[in-house]
Amino acid sequence: MSVPPPDAITPESGEGPPGLYVHIPFCRSKCGYCAFTSYPCLPAPPADYLAACAQEASRIAASDWVQARQFATLFIGGGTPTIYAGEQLAGLIRELLARFAFVPDAEITVEANPNTVTREKLAQLRAAGVNRLSVGVQSFSDRLLSAIGRSHTQAEALAAIQAARAAGFENLNLDLIYGLPGQTLADLRESLTIAVDFSPEHLALYELMVEPGTPLAREVEEGRVTLPDDDAMAEMESKAQELLAGAGYQRYEIANFARPGCECRHNLNYWHNGSYVGLGAAAVSCLSGLRLKSVADPTRYAELVGKGEPPYVEAESLGLHARFRETVIMGLRLLEGVSLAELEARFGLTPRGYYGTTVERLVERGLLILNDDSMRLSEQALPVAHQVLAELV
Repeated sequence: MSVPPPDAITPESGEGPPGLYVHIPFCRSKCGYCAFTSYPCLPAPPADYLAACAQEASRIAASDWVQARQFATLFIGGGTPTIYAGEQLAGLIRELLARFAFVPDAEITVEANPNTVTREKLAQLRAAGVNRLSVGVQSFSDRLLSAIGRSHTQAEALAAIQAARAAGFENLNLDLIYGLPGQTLADLRESLTIAVDFSPEHLALYELMVEPGTPLAREVEEGRVTLPDDDAMAEMESKAQELLAGAGYQRYEIANFARPGCECRHNLNYWHNGSYVGLGAAAVSCLSGLRLKSVADPTRYAELVGKGEPPYVEAESLGLHARFRETVIMGLRLLEGVSLAELEARFGLTPRGYYGTTVERLVERGLLILNDDSMRLSEQALPVAHQVLAELV
Protein backbone atom coordinates (compact mmCIF):
# COMPACT_ATOMS: atom_id res chain seq x y z
CA MET A 1 0.00 0.00 0.00
CA SER A 2 1.69 3.19 -1.15
CA VAL A 3 0.98 6.72 0.04
CA PRO A 4 -0.12 9.00 -2.82
CA PRO A 5 2.12 12.00 -3.56
CA PRO A 6 1.05 15.30 -1.92
CA ASP A 7 0.03 16.88 -5.23
CA ALA A 8 -2.45 14.00 -5.79
CA ILE A 9 -4.39 14.85 -2.61
CA THR A 10 -7.19 17.38 -3.14
CA PRO A 11 -10.27 18.23 -1.05
CA GLU A 12 -12.26 15.97 -3.37
CA SER A 13 -9.90 12.97 -3.37
CA GLY A 14 -11.77 9.71 -2.95
CA GLU A 15 -15.21 11.28 -2.47
CA GLY A 16 -18.30 9.53 -3.72
CA PRO A 17 -21.53 11.19 -4.87
CA PRO A 18 -22.88 13.71 -2.33
CA GLY A 19 -26.21 13.72 -0.52
CA LEU A 20 -28.86 16.42 -0.22
CA TYR A 21 -30.58 17.12 3.11
CA VAL A 22 -33.54 19.41 3.87
CA HIS A 23 -34.39 20.29 7.46
CA ILE A 24 -38.04 20.84 8.38
CA PRO A 25 -37.90 22.19 11.97
CA PHE A 26 -41.58 21.94 12.90
CA CYS A 27 -43.42 19.39 15.05
CA ARG A 28 -46.84 19.07 16.62
CA SER A 29 -45.14 19.22 20.02
CA LYS A 30 -41.62 19.23 21.43
CA CYS A 31 -40.58 15.97 23.08
CA GLY A 32 -38.95 16.25 26.49
CA TYR A 33 -35.74 14.50 25.42
CA CYS A 34 -35.28 16.31 22.08
CA ALA A 35 -32.25 18.54 21.59
CA PHE A 36 -32.64 18.95 17.83
CA THR A 37 -33.58 22.27 16.26
CA SER A 38 -37.35 21.91 16.19
CA TYR A 39 -40.33 24.02 17.19
CA PRO A 40 -43.90 23.10 18.16
CA CYS A 41 -46.17 24.43 15.45
CA LEU A 42 -49.96 24.25 15.51
CA PRO A 43 -52.37 24.42 13.83
CA ALA A 44 -50.24 24.52 10.66
CA PRO A 45 -46.59 25.14 9.76
CA PRO A 46 -45.69 28.23 7.70
CA ALA A 47 -46.04 27.77 3.95
CA ASP A 48 -43.34 30.36 3.27
CA TYR A 49 -40.74 28.09 4.86
CA LEU A 50 -41.03 25.48 2.11
CA ALA A 51 -40.93 28.29 -0.45
CA ALA A 52 -37.69 29.53 1.13
CA CYS A 53 -36.18 26.03 0.96
CA ALA A 54 -37.07 25.86 -2.74
CA GLN A 55 -35.56 29.31 -3.32
CA GLU A 56 -32.33 28.37 -1.55
CA ALA A 57 -32.23 25.13 -3.54
CA SER A 58 -32.46 27.12 -6.78
CA ARG A 59 -29.51 29.31 -5.77
CA ILE A 60 -27.27 26.46 -4.62
CA ALA A 61 -28.15 24.22 -7.56
CA ALA A 62 -26.69 26.85 -9.89
CA SER A 63 -23.27 26.77 -8.16
CA ASP A 64 -20.27 25.28 -9.92
CA TRP A 65 -19.76 22.75 -7.10
CA VAL A 66 -23.27 21.33 -7.49
CA GLN A 67 -23.28 21.54 -11.27
CA ALA A 68 -20.25 19.25 -11.40
CA ARG A 69 -21.95 16.45 -9.42
CA GLN A 70 -24.71 13.89 -9.37
CA PHE A 71 -26.39 13.33 -6.00
CA ALA A 72 -26.99 9.83 -4.65
CA THR A 73 -29.51 10.60 -1.91
CA LEU A 74 -32.15 13.09 -0.79
CA PHE A 75 -33.25 13.08 2.85
CA ILE A 76 -36.08 15.27 4.19
CA GLY A 77 -35.68 15.30 7.98
CA GLY A 78 -36.74 17.21 11.03
CA GLY A 79 -38.60 17.94 13.10
CA THR A 80 -41.54 16.35 11.39
CA PRO A 81 -41.59 16.93 7.62
CA THR A 82 -45.00 15.28 7.32
CA ILE A 83 -46.55 18.02 9.43
CA TYR A 84 -47.02 19.66 6.03
CA ALA A 85 -49.83 18.67 3.69
CA GLY A 86 -48.92 15.93 1.27
CA GLU A 87 -49.11 18.09 -1.85
CA GLN A 88 -47.02 20.85 -0.24
CA LEU A 89 -44.21 18.45 0.69
CA ALA A 90 -44.50 16.57 -2.59
CA GLY A 91 -44.18 19.87 -4.44
CA LEU A 92 -40.88 20.65 -2.71
CA ILE A 93 -39.57 17.16 -3.46
CA ARG A 94 -40.43 17.47 -7.15
CA GLU A 95 -38.67 20.84 -7.21
CA LEU A 96 -35.51 19.38 -5.67
CA LEU A 97 -35.46 16.40 -8.00
CA ALA A 98 -35.73 18.79 -10.94
CA ARG A 99 -33.08 21.26 -9.71
CA PHE A 100 -30.36 18.77 -8.76
CA ALA A 101 -28.91 15.97 -10.86
CA PHE A 102 -29.46 12.59 -9.20
CA VAL A 103 -28.12 9.15 -10.02
CA PRO A 104 -30.77 6.85 -11.58
CA ASP A 105 -31.31 4.76 -8.42
CA ALA A 106 -31.19 7.63 -5.92
CA GLU A 107 -32.45 6.97 -2.39
CA ILE A 108 -35.19 9.49 -1.53
CA THR A 109 -36.18 9.45 2.17
CA VAL A 110 -38.79 11.34 4.17
CA GLU A 111 -39.08 11.21 7.97
CA ALA A 112 -42.57 10.96 9.43
CA ASN A 113 -44.29 10.83 12.79
CA PRO A 114 -47.18 8.36 13.01
CA ASN A 115 -49.94 10.88 13.71
CA THR A 116 -49.06 13.10 10.74
CA VAL A 117 -49.56 10.62 7.89
CA THR A 118 -52.45 9.10 6.03
CA ARG A 119 -52.45 6.64 3.16
CA GLU A 120 -53.39 9.51 0.81
CA LYS A 121 -50.51 11.72 1.98
CA LEU A 122 -48.02 8.87 1.71
CA ALA A 123 -49.30 8.04 -1.77
CA GLN A 124 -48.67 11.67 -2.77
CA LEU A 125 -45.09 11.43 -1.50
CA ARG A 126 -44.57 8.11 -3.24
CA ALA A 127 -45.84 9.58 -6.51
CA ALA A 128 -43.40 12.49 -6.13
CA GLY A 129 -40.46 10.08 -6.07
CA VAL A 130 -40.00 9.20 -2.39
CA ASN A 131 -38.89 5.56 -2.15
CA ARG A 132 -37.90 5.29 1.51
CA LEU A 133 -39.95 6.22 4.58
CA SER A 134 -38.56 6.58 8.11
CA VAL A 135 -41.23 6.45 10.84
CA GLY A 136 -40.40 7.77 14.32
CA VAL A 137 -42.18 5.16 16.43
CA GLN A 138 -39.73 5.20 19.42
CA SER A 139 -41.92 2.72 21.36
CA PHE A 140 -45.09 0.71 20.89
CA SER A 141 -46.04 1.28 24.55
CA ASP A 142 -48.59 4.04 25.23
CA ARG A 143 -47.26 4.30 28.77
CA LEU A 144 -43.71 4.98 27.60
CA LEU A 145 -44.77 7.26 24.75
CA SER A 146 -46.64 9.41 27.27
CA ALA A 147 -43.64 9.43 29.62
CA ILE A 148 -41.39 11.01 26.97
CA GLY A 149 -43.97 13.42 25.59
CA ARG A 150 -44.63 11.77 22.24
CA SER A 151 -47.89 13.00 20.71
CA HIS A 152 -48.84 9.71 19.01
CA THR A 153 -50.21 6.43 20.33
CA GLN A 154 -49.48 2.78 19.64
CA ALA A 155 -52.61 2.55 17.50
CA GLU A 156 -51.47 5.49 15.38
CA ALA A 157 -48.02 3.93 14.94
CA LEU A 158 -49.55 0.64 13.76
CA ALA A 159 -51.86 2.51 11.38
CA ALA A 160 -48.97 4.56 9.95
CA ILE A 161 -46.92 1.46 9.16
CA GLN A 162 -49.91 -0.20 7.50
CA ALA A 163 -50.59 2.98 5.49
CA ALA A 164 -46.95 3.08 4.36
CA ARG A 165 -47.13 -0.45 2.98
CA ALA A 166 -50.50 0.26 1.36
CA ALA A 167 -49.04 3.36 -0.32
CA GLY A 168 -46.34 1.23 -1.91
CA PHE A 169 -43.30 1.84 0.30
CA GLU A 170 -40.99 -1.15 0.00
CA ASN A 171 -38.13 0.43 1.94
CA LEU A 172 -39.30 1.25 5.46
CA ASN A 173 -37.31 2.28 8.53
CA LEU A 174 -38.64 2.33 12.09
CA ASP A 175 -36.94 4.37 14.82
CA LEU A 176 -37.00 2.91 18.34
CA ILE A 177 -35.38 4.10 21.59
CA TYR A 178 -34.21 2.08 24.59
CA GLY A 179 -33.36 3.37 28.06
CA LEU A 180 -36.64 5.28 28.41
CA PRO A 181 -37.93 6.34 31.85
CA GLY A 182 -39.55 3.30 33.46
CA GLN A 183 -38.73 1.02 30.53
CA THR A 184 -38.06 -2.63 31.27
CA LEU A 185 -36.46 -5.36 29.20
CA ALA A 186 -39.94 -6.81 28.66
CA ASP A 187 -41.13 -3.44 27.32
CA LEU A 188 -38.28 -3.30 24.82
CA ARG A 189 -38.75 -6.91 23.76
CA GLU A 190 -42.46 -6.25 23.12
CA SER A 191 -41.74 -3.18 20.96
CA LEU A 192 -39.06 -4.99 18.97
CA THR A 193 -41.33 -7.99 18.45
CA ILE A 194 -44.12 -5.78 17.12
CA ALA A 195 -41.65 -3.95 14.88
CA VAL A 196 -40.17 -7.15 13.47
CA ASP A 197 -43.65 -8.53 12.77
CA PHE A 198 -44.04 -5.73 10.19
CA SER A 199 -40.76 -6.80 8.50
CA PRO A 200 -39.30 -3.30 8.02
CA GLU A 201 -36.24 -3.23 5.82
CA HIS A 202 -34.34 -1.12 8.38
CA LEU A 203 -34.44 -0.51 12.14
CA ALA A 204 -32.69 2.25 14.04
CA LEU A 205 -32.37 1.45 17.75
CA TYR A 206 -31.04 4.43 19.67
CA GLU A 207 -29.94 4.64 23.28
CA LEU A 208 -31.75 7.49 25.03
CA MET A 209 -29.33 10.37 25.49
CA VAL A 210 -30.07 12.89 28.25
CA GLU A 211 -29.09 16.12 26.55
CA PRO A 212 -28.25 19.16 28.74
CA GLY A 213 -30.94 21.84 28.77
CA THR A 214 -33.82 19.56 27.83
CA PRO A 215 -36.88 19.08 30.06
CA LEU A 216 -35.83 15.44 30.52
CA ALA A 217 -32.42 16.49 31.84
CA ARG A 218 -34.08 18.73 34.43
CA GLU A 219 -36.46 15.96 35.49
CA VAL A 220 -33.57 13.52 35.92
CA GLU A 221 -31.52 16.07 37.87
CA GLU A 222 -34.45 16.82 40.18
CA GLY A 223 -35.14 13.12 40.76
CA ARG A 224 -38.58 13.23 39.18
CA VAL A 225 -37.61 10.65 36.54
CA THR A 226 -35.70 7.41 36.99
CA LEU A 227 -33.83 5.87 34.08
CA PRO A 228 -32.71 2.24 33.73
CA ASP A 229 -29.30 1.66 35.35
CA ASP A 230 -26.15 0.62 33.47
CA ASP A 231 -26.75 -3.11 33.99
CA ALA A 232 -30.30 -2.85 32.67
CA MET A 233 -29.10 -0.84 29.67
CA ALA A 234 -26.41 -3.40 28.85
CA GLU A 235 -28.98 -6.21 29.05
CA MET A 236 -31.40 -4.30 26.80
CA GLU A 237 -28.71 -3.74 24.19
CA SER A 238 -27.57 -7.36 24.28
CA LYS A 239 -31.06 -8.86 24.07
CA ALA A 240 -32.10 -6.43 21.33
CA GLN A 241 -29.13 -7.44 19.18
CA GLU A 242 -29.92 -11.10 19.77
CA LEU A 243 -33.58 -10.67 18.81
CA LEU A 244 -32.83 -8.62 15.68
CA ALA A 245 -30.09 -10.96 14.51
CA GLY A 246 -32.48 -13.86 14.89
CA ALA A 247 -34.98 -12.00 12.71
CA GLY A 248 -32.44 -11.57 9.91
CA TYR A 249 -31.23 -8.02 10.59
CA GLN A 250 -27.54 -7.20 10.34
CA ARG A 251 -26.06 -4.58 12.64
CA TYR A 252 -23.97 -2.39 10.36
CA GLU A 253 -23.59 0.71 12.56
CA ILE A 254 -23.66 1.24 16.31
CA ALA A 255 -27.40 1.99 16.36
CA ASN A 256 -28.59 0.73 12.97
CA PHE A 257 -29.78 -2.65 11.69
CA ALA A 258 -30.85 -3.60 8.19
CA ARG A 259 -31.76 -6.48 5.99
CA PRO A 260 -28.93 -7.16 3.50
CA GLY A 261 -28.76 -4.41 0.90
CA CYS A 262 -31.13 -2.08 2.77
CA GLU A 263 -28.59 0.02 4.69
CA CYS A 264 -29.41 3.75 4.73
CA ARG A 265 -27.28 5.15 1.92
CA HIS A 266 -27.76 8.76 3.03
CA ASN A 267 -26.41 8.06 6.50
CA LEU A 268 -23.62 5.89 5.12
CA ASN A 269 -22.40 8.99 3.28
CA TYR A 270 -22.27 10.85 6.62
CA TRP A 271 -20.40 8.01 8.30
CA HIS A 272 -17.91 7.94 5.42
CA ASN A 273 -17.54 11.71 5.91
CA GLY A 274 -18.64 12.41 2.36
CA SER A 275 -19.95 15.70 1.03
CA TYR A 276 -23.54 16.89 1.37
CA VAL A 277 -25.65 19.98 0.82
CA GLY A 278 -27.98 21.06 3.62
CA LEU A 279 -31.03 23.26 3.04
CA GLY A 280 -33.22 24.87 5.66
CA ALA A 281 -32.89 26.38 9.12
CA ALA A 282 -29.97 24.95 11.16
CA ALA A 283 -28.94 22.77 8.20
CA VAL A 284 -25.25 22.04 7.71
CA SER A 285 -23.44 21.60 4.39
CA CYS A 286 -20.02 20.07 3.90
CA LEU A 287 -18.68 20.73 0.41
CA SER A 288 -15.39 18.87 0.08
CA GLY A 289 -14.22 20.25 3.43
CA LEU A 290 -16.01 23.62 3.38
CA ARG A 291 -18.56 23.50 6.20
CA LEU A 292 -21.49 25.92 6.24
CA LYS A 293 -24.23 26.22 8.87
CA SER A 294 -27.50 28.08 8.41
CA VAL A 295 -29.27 30.26 10.97
CA ALA A 296 -31.41 28.17 13.32
CA ASP A 297 -34.47 30.42 13.49
CA PRO A 298 -36.83 29.41 10.64
CA THR A 299 -38.40 32.88 10.41
CA ARG A 300 -35.00 34.53 10.09
CA TYR A 301 -33.94 31.86 7.61
CA ALA A 302 -36.94 32.57 5.39
CA GLU A 303 -36.31 36.32 5.62
CA LEU A 304 -32.66 36.03 4.56
CA VAL A 305 -33.40 33.67 1.69
CA GLY A 306 -36.30 35.85 0.58
CA LYS A 307 -33.95 38.84 0.31
CA GLY A 308 -31.49 36.81 -1.73
CA GLU A 309 -28.94 36.71 1.09
CA PRO A 310 -27.01 33.58 2.18
CA PRO A 311 -28.57 32.24 5.41
CA TYR A 312 -25.24 31.10 6.87
CA VAL A 313 -24.09 31.94 10.37
CA GLU A 314 -20.94 29.80 10.39
CA ALA A 315 -18.35 28.88 7.78
CA GLU A 316 -15.24 26.79 8.28
CA SER A 317 -12.70 25.32 5.91
CA LEU A 318 -11.46 22.05 7.39
CA GLY A 319 -7.81 21.21 6.95
CA LEU A 320 -6.47 17.85 5.82
CA HIS A 321 -5.76 16.57 9.33
CA ALA A 322 -9.13 17.67 10.71
CA ARG A 323 -10.96 15.89 7.89
CA PHE A 324 -8.83 12.79 8.41
CA ARG A 325 -9.71 12.67 12.12
CA GLU A 326 -13.41 13.19 11.41
CA THR A 327 -13.36 10.44 8.78
CA VAL A 328 -11.74 8.00 11.20
CA ILE A 329 -14.09 8.81 14.08
CA MET A 330 -17.26 8.73 12.00
CA GLY A 331 -16.18 5.62 10.09
CA LEU A 332 -15.53 3.70 13.29
CA ARG A 333 -19.26 3.89 14.03
CA LEU A 334 -19.63 1.35 11.23
CA LEU A 335 -19.05 -2.25 12.22
CA GLU A 336 -16.84 -2.74 9.16
CA GLY A 337 -14.72 0.21 10.33
CA VAL A 338 -12.60 2.38 8.05
CA SER A 339 -10.69 1.28 4.97
CA LEU A 340 -6.97 2.03 5.21
CA ALA A 341 -6.69 2.23 1.41
CA GLU A 342 -9.49 4.79 1.24
CA LEU A 343 -7.91 6.88 4.01
CA GLU A 344 -4.61 6.95 2.11
CA ALA A 345 -6.33 7.81 -1.16
CA ARG A 346 -8.20 10.73 0.42
CA PHE A 347 -5.62 12.07 2.84
CA GLY A 348 -2.26 10.39 2.31
CA LEU A 349 -2.39 9.39 6.00
CA THR A 350 -2.75 6.16 7.98
CA PRO A 351 -4.13 5.66 11.51
CA ARG A 352 -0.94 4.08 12.79
CA GLY A 353 1.24 6.80 11.30
CA TYR A 354 -1.02 9.65 12.44
CA TYR A 355 -2.08 8.52 15.92
CA GLY A 356 1.03 6.52 16.83
CA THR A 357 0.96 5.15 20.37
CA THR A 358 -2.69 6.11 20.90
CA VAL A 359 -3.81 3.53 18.34
CA GLU A 360 -1.30 0.97 19.59
CA ARG A 361 -2.61 1.35 23.14
CA LEU A 362 -6.23 0.90 22.02
CA VAL A 363 -5.24 -2.20 20.05
CA GLU A 364 -3.39 -3.63 23.06
CA ARG A 365 -6.47 -3.03 25.24
CA GLY A 366 -8.57 -4.99 22.77
CA LEU A 367 -10.72 -1.98 21.82
CA LEU A 368 -9.50 -1.56 18.25
CA ILE A 369 -8.82 -4.21 15.62
CA LEU A 370 -6.22 -3.05 13.09
CA ASN A 371 -5.10 -5.18 10.15
CA ASP A 372 -3.68 -4.58 6.68
CA ASP A 373 -7.04 -3.57 5.23
CA SER A 374 -9.07 -1.82 7.89
CA MET A 375 -9.42 -0.52 11.43
CA ARG A 376 -12.59 -1.16 13.42
CA LEU A 377 -13.97 -1.22 16.92
CA SER A 378 -13.89 -4.59 18.64
CA GLU A 379 -17.10 -6.13 19.91
CA GLN A 380 -16.17 -5.24 23.48
CA ALA A 381 -15.64 -1.61 22.44
CA LEU A 382 -19.09 -1.10 20.93
CA PRO A 383 -20.90 -0.47 24.26
CA VAL A 384 -18.27 2.17 25.18
CA ALA A 385 -17.74 3.51 21.67
CA HIS A 386 -18.09 7.14 22.72
CA GLN A 387 -15.18 6.86 25.16
CA VAL A 388 -12.99 5.06 22.63
CA LEU A 389 -13.69 7.56 19.85
CA ALA A 390 -12.97 10.45 22.21
CA GLU A 391 -9.35 9.29 22.35
CA LEU A 392 -9.05 9.76 18.58
CA VAL A 393 -10.47 13.29 18.32
